[in-house]
Amino acid sequence: MQLQKRKLTYHVATTLDGFIAREDHSFDCFVNEGDHVTEYFATLRTYGAVVMGRKTYDIGLRFGVTNPYPYLETYVVSRTMKESPDPKVRLISDDVVGTMRTLKAQEGKDIYLAGGGELATQLFSAGLVDEVLIKLNPLLLGSGIPLVSRLGAHINLELLSTKVYRTGVVLLQYGVKR
Repeated sequence: MQLQKRKLTYHVATTLDGFIAREDHSFDCFVNEGDHVTEYFATLRTYGAVVMGRKTYDIGLRFGVTNPYPYLETYVVSRTMKESPDPKVRLISDDVVGTMRTLKAQEGKDIYLAGGGELATQLFSAGLVDEVLIKLNPLLLGSGIPLVSRLGAHINLELLSTKVYRTGVVLLQYGVKR
């Protein structure tokens, strides 16, 4: 019996003009109430692991949160952190692509790619992202941290589903075409 590999899902909020945060990495401008928030928290329980870049991880650290997803295997990609501030948070400091291939090949629930844009770009470029869940916010920033940047080649996506919320947020689910 062959095991199904774990899916890696880039699950992220963005603005209409494609930014996941302001230039200072803040995101308080996003719609943070309504049914989409409740559903987001429920969806988090369907994942078995989360991976994020150091800048994304730093957002919680500024508030003393060392493990933002205590019910998930948590991985932080960083070349500069020498030690994890939390014993349950594992650091990935080199061979991000190889480590992610290993994690995806393991048995278990899917993997949540929480950000940021630089890490997402690296994993898209390596062909490791399987699905994209975009929470499109009714907002234009004009500048900020992009959803992805400088992809070596375009990534074809297949629309799987859409959902519109009363707040104006639209959830878009895409599969990555291979």
